[in-house]
Amino acid sequence: MAETTPTTTKTRTRVRAVLLSDRIDTTNLEHDGVVTTAPLTYRFGKNGFVTLFRYGVVVLMALTELEEAEVLRSLQHRLTRPVVPREEEAVLIAVGADKDDQVLPGGPISLKAISPDRLVVIADALSKSVVLARDEREVAGVFDLVEPFARQLAEKGRTLAGRRAILKHVGNALLVQQRLSGRAAVTEKPDVVWDRHDLDRFYSRLEDEYELKERAEALSRKLAVIADTAEVLTDIIDTQRSLRLEIIIVVLIAVELIVAGYQAWH
Repeated sequence: MAETTPTTTKTRTRVRAVLLSDRIDTTNLEHDGVVTTAPLTYRFGKNGFVTLFRYGVVVLMALTELEEAEVLRSLQHRLTRPVVPREEEAVLIAVGADKDDQVLPGGPISLKAISPDRLVVIADALSKSVVLARDEREVAGVFDLVEPFARQLAEKGRTLAGRRAILKHVGNALLVQQRLSGRAAVTEKPDVVWDRHDLDRFYSRLEDEYELKERAEALSRKLAVIADTAEVLTDIIDTQRSLRLEIIIVVLIAVELIVAGYQAWH
């Protein structure tokens, strides 16, 4: 992909990543000005770009508010299980001929010139960051729900929660794990950086800035804790059920013996 001609003036461009749904259907999506198909990136408006990720994220680059609204509206019928509320993250890109490609901590991303491949790298990092933000919120919610079960077990030696309630929370955690290791592939680098050492270094800086690996590893550890806790709780519930079943069987046998004895007596 060819780079645009570097400008001598310094400009700032906004890049906004929005998590719309669990999946965006990009099948048969035809659009003028396509610059890459993996992920699907095309020109929009005067100077803007749109990048679509199948795991539900759209990244809007250098678009006006009206253009952003138009893109979001056009994607509504392609969304599977829309996310409410939407997660989003934005960053500013500072462009200038006297700048080098660098990621300033907490500040704008500095580029010597805007090019489609650089924008795809930025879009990839932002999209993963916004997916992680949603997963972190959901895992925190599962932790808040599982914690009372563990507290009941510690204080009373038993839990009042049913197996179905616990499995429901485990299911939510499994969905997060699937997104983490499957569709979003947070720890994998985008295809555009292969054989491009400059883009590989640039992506590594973005990866460090948004702490993608660290956040993914922290989520994995939390998911492991949730899975272990759920296994313990379900084992306890199964044991309690087995004990109740054994008691019922003993009572039935006793009743049958009493009835048989009564009939034999008479």
